[in-house]
Amino acid sequence: MSPFSPDSSGITDALRAPLSELGLDLEAVELTPAGKRRVLRVAVDKDGGVTLDDIADATRAVGQQLDDQDLMGEQAYTLEVTSRGVDRPLTEPRHWRRNRDRLVRASLRDGSQVTGRVSDSDDLGATLDVAGATQRVEYADVTKALVQIEFNRRTPEET
Repeated sequence: MSPFSPDSSGITDALRAPLSELGLDLEAVELTPAGKRRVLRVAVDKDGGVTLDDIADATRAVGQQLDDQDLMGEQAYTLEVTSRGVDRPLTEPRHWRRNRDRLVRASLRDGSQVTGRVSDSDDLGATLDVAGATQRVEYADVTKALVQIEFNRRTPEET
């Protein structure tokens, strides 16, 4: 990789191990132009969610790795380390596991959609509560799945 044209796959490969040492999963790396600068966005996650301390530790580790390996070359850049965010698609079994009890809308290969609350998940699929009925969704059948934002959800103890 030329130091003048970094690519996100090389950066991704270099960041996995240091972030894993912190107990974090590397979820996404996005390198985009921003005028004369570039913006490198690194999204991380872990079971139980990330804290501000996790983000600070990850920022230091990523910055150190970028500097040690000269992954960004000479052009100025801005580093942003963030949590995965609710708007990212569920693409890995761990995403489903971490969103247990959340409402998810999944588009399936047959063209149908299913919306339900994740009640359980494993390496092959998830079980959703769809209007009181249980429905199994295999990940291989899912083309896209997103967590649905619920602003006024009441928990059973609030009713």
